[in-house]
Amino acid sequence: MGKHDHHEHHGESLADAARHNLEAAGEKWTDTRAAIFEALSGFSRPASAYDIAELVSAARGKRVAPNSVYRILDLFVAKNLAMRVESANAYLANSHPGCEHDCIFLVCDTCGEATHIDDDALSSKVRDVAHEQGFSSIRPVIEVRGVCQKCS
Repeated sequence: MGKHDHHEHHGESLADAARHNLEAAGEKWTDTRAAIFEALSGFSRPASAYDIAELVSAARGKRVAPNSVYRILDLFVAKNLAMRVESANAYLANSHPGCEHDCIFLVCDTCGEATHIDDDALSSKVRDVAHEQGFSSIRPVIEVRGVCQKCS
């Protein structure tokens, strides 16, 4: 199937890996970025910037604007610390931030859970077709909507 193995991080290990990868990319790991990543990684399903802003605001005792959260989430996506579920306009922490690959999600229309899968053969084929059409520097995001096994 073209799948590949990588180390999955959780908890403090995930935050450490995210920090390492962000700093290796020349970016700073600020208190605000750390708080937003911590909130994001605490969600078991895709979270919106508003969900994250609300959680971080409550933890800090002062309002954090969703626009600020969006900017940081965009940075996290660009630096491979988070993945964006396009159809839900929501985000997931990347549990293996040192591993770059394309996003393939199975999104449940009932419970909202998004399962991330890696399939290099599938994403490679999508890249090949895009290149044949004249596209360059693409990063496919594939989303399959349906009902997960728990909900069916």
